[in-house]
Amino acid sequence: MTFQDLSIDADMVQALADRGILEPFPIQQQTIPLALSGQDIIGQAKTGTGKTFAFGLPLSQRLGETPAPGVQALIVVPTRELAVQVTEDMEIITSNRPTTVVSIYGGKAYEGQIDQLKAGAQIVVGTPGRLLDLVQQRILDLSNVKEMVLDEADRMLDLGFLPDVEKLFSKVPAVRHTMLFSATMPDAIVGLARRFMSRPLHIRAAGVDETIAQANIEHIVYRAHALDKDEVVSRILQAEGRGKTVVFTRTKRAASRLTEELIDRGFQAAAVHGDMSQEARERAMAQFKAGKKDVLVATDVAARGIDVDDVSHVINHTIPEDEKAYLHRVGRTGRAGRTGIAVTFVDWDDLHKWALIDRALEFNKPEPVETYSSSPHLYSDLNIPQGVKGRLTTTPPHKEAKREGVAPRSRGGERGGRGSERAGERAGERGSERTDERSTEGAEGQRRRRRGGRGRSGGDSGADASQQPEGRGTHDGGGVEHHDGNAAPQRRRRRRRTGGGGAAQAPQN
Repeated sequence: MTFQDLSIDADMVQALADRGILEPFPIQQQTIPLALSGQDIIGQAKTGTGKTFAFGLPLSQRLGETPAPGVQALIVVPTRELAVQVTEDMEIITSNRPTTVVSIYGGKAYEGQIDQLKAGAQIVVGTPGRLLDLVQQRILDLSNVKEMVLDEADRMLDLGFLPDVEKLFSKVPAVRHTMLFSATMPDAIVGLARRFMSRPLHIRAAGVDETIAQANIEHIVYRAHALDKDEVVSRILQAEGRGKTVVFTRTKRAASRLTEELIDRGFQAAAVHGDMSQEARERAMAQFKAGKKDVLVATDVAARGIDVDDVSHVINHTIPEDEKAYLHRVGRTGRAGRTGIAVTFVDWDDLHKWALIDRALEFNKPEPVETYSSSPHLYSDLNIPQGVKGRLTTTPPHKEAKREGVAPRSRGGERGGRGSERAGERAGERGSERTDERSTEGAEGQRRRRRGGRGRSGGDSGADASQQPEGRGTHDGGGVEHHDGNAAPQRRRRRRRTGGGGAAQAPQN
């Protein structure tokens, strides 16, 4: 079956063919004919099966070949990354038509988005917050919307966007064509559909029962130690046949730290998380899609926005919260009919959480195998060449110093500022300046001001300062070196005066 057999217009069929998209997926085969007739639809299928084209093609065709200026279609998505991805797919569909698609989401300036709306964009793809903001400013007019789509509705529920979605429904006409797509169908989503959709037809893609087990993805679960995870990840990244890889972490800080660690080990890694600016996130995603970076470390914010066909591995550095989050994470691989590998690390404290996920997804792996970076089964399970270590390049000296918190070793085995003699000389000079406040600078016997405002000439104090030993780093036990790399300062001796059997007195300055 082809898209032409589904009564899709020739210009859109050609636009898809130009990009090598020739045959529809099951969810598209079942959805497109009904959507073209104006039937409200609830589409349920696993991520990566072409849901965007399932609603994008009939939506664009129902607007006509030359739609009038003004917003006529609204596509609501939960995350910025997904908004960018859906916009790109809609631009492919409408590439041979004068239809304009605009992406509306936070983190970017208003001006460019407002200009596109004023220019007469017909299709709006956006996140609930920014959409409502522009509606309240009376910049975005939804009174002429004919087509409305909720994509990844269950994710909107998780992020707490349902109240905003209900407000958006109140801004569009009551008579409209509505389509809702989701990987899972919680009760709240079913209730939303009943309130705002007209006799919707629930469509499940063929083989939806297999989506629970993800038959085209190999699931590997290890019980790993937190201090050994980075090493295990680095060795997995050297597996034979590995393509692009997505590594998921639980927190933004963990994502940033792991990215720095992988870059330090020589891997081409980029990060995507909520603490990054929108421009930085889009730049990282673009580099990952283009192949400039082959490892993407992300939090769950990117779990729904990564639509890259050649992701071969997904690694859960930390276990997801529940089985739904697990499905969304591992759905980044095995897309468009391909196969993939999902590796999950389970900490000792998270074994109970994994037991719940295992029971819900019917993996029958309640007890993950205890695994370390040296475990033989790690190499055999993931096709890692024998002898592989977790580092592609040696650590630069300044990186080693930063990581260890001490100066790196020089070639002679001693510790210096950067392994150079100049660092030792500078340390010696600093130590000489701190040695004795009563010393003089140079042989000319210039006076140095003391705390009390007085100074005294030092006949041979300049010579004494020149004989001060250079600091070499940590203390060697001989009493002449400090841990800060500076020479140990000489102690001032306090002379005792004994006069008439009285108590010793400190000399007056």
